[in-house]
Amino acid sequence: MQELLQVMDTSETRKKGKAGKADTLLTPDQLREIHRTMVRTRALEERATALQRQGRLGFYIGSLGQEAAHIGSAYALRPDDWIFAAYREGGAALLRGLPMKALVDQCFGNADDPTKGRQMPCHYAFANINYASISSPIGTQCIEATGTAMAMRIRKKDAVTISYFGDGGTSSNDFHAGMNMAAVFKAPTIFFCQNNGWAISLPVSRQTASETIADKAVAYGMPGVRVDGNDVLAVYQATREAVERARAGKGPTLIEAVTFRMGPHSTSDDPSRYRGDAETQSWKEKCPIERLRRYLEQLGEWTAEDDEKLWESARAEVQALAQTCEQTPPPPLNSMFDDVYAQLPWHLKEQRAELLRIHPPGRKQESDDYKFP
Repeated sequence: MQELLQVMDTSETRKKGKAGKADTLLTPDQLREIHRTMVRTRALEERATALQRQGRLGFYIGSLGQEAAHIGSAYALRPDDWIFAAYREGGAALLRGLPMKALVDQCFGNADDPTKGRQMPCHYAFANINYASISSPIGTQCIEATGTAMAMRIRKKDAVTISYFGDGGTSSNDFHAGMNMAAVFKAPTIFFCQNNGWAISLPVSRQTASETIADKAVAYGMPGVRVDGNDVLAVYQATREAVERARAGKGPTLIEAVTFRMGPHSTSDDPSRYRGDAETQSWKEKCPIERLRRYLEQLGEWTAEDDEKLWESARAEVQALAQTCEQTPPPPLNSMFDDVYAQLPWHLKEQRAELLRIHPPGRKQESDDYKFP
């Protein structure tokens, strides 16, 4: 079995030896930046889940308990590197400086939504920060990340790509196709599996016969690394080494971050139907946000007062944004004709003109507008 890379153990004491190397890789300011991003990500999930339960938001997919895995790995990237996310990596966008309003607008699908209301909530796309559009089919991002990495190499750029997926994604065709292609052509990409134990209701023990997800790398001829996904320092270290390897032309790496989905798969899921409370409770004691907070306190770089102010600020930010974004009107109906053709065909021009005749700009949209005869 692959050795599990850790820098912090569950009691947050620093380990000796190779893993301790990460202590020198991040400054206290960088650790505080990561901690702030993790807290803001958690605060967004708290509010979005409440809004969905109140019937004010249609759907939400959270990252409760997985914040260190995607935020710690994204911190090892450069701004010109490309992120190919699954559903739970919104914190990586915040880390890159994206205003949280863009995430909330997308969840509401309002007129300010960058995707103009055409994507499900949490299916983000932010080209300005190299955050590729998310698609619902499982595993597609693996081949997209591989192809983009190869294209950047052809264009003489030294940027890398990273694709995020869960343990369930390793059973998809695109995962295997992407891994094989990347290894054969030494594409500068990182395959990052957030092994959270469950693919909706299917446990990882029923997902694969491999002893670990990281072991799958052997068959494709690339390194496989297994890391404590709730240890943000270990995640950063493993990803940084994989990025350096890819940028040096040595090809891809598969990283398995062992973590746990402490909440439901989505707001449409009830995890109590397939797993017990004891398992969830044991992982709550390994909460990645609490581990980093205590680590910072041990370093003398954080206080209880600092933490209280951070949580208060993050929750106030999300609360204010939710009120603003919820009141923003939906995208105009005629926007459905945009962004498909460079030059709109004649028949769609006619349809758009007819729509604008019936629904001129500024006319309030009524529920009956969406009913067919």
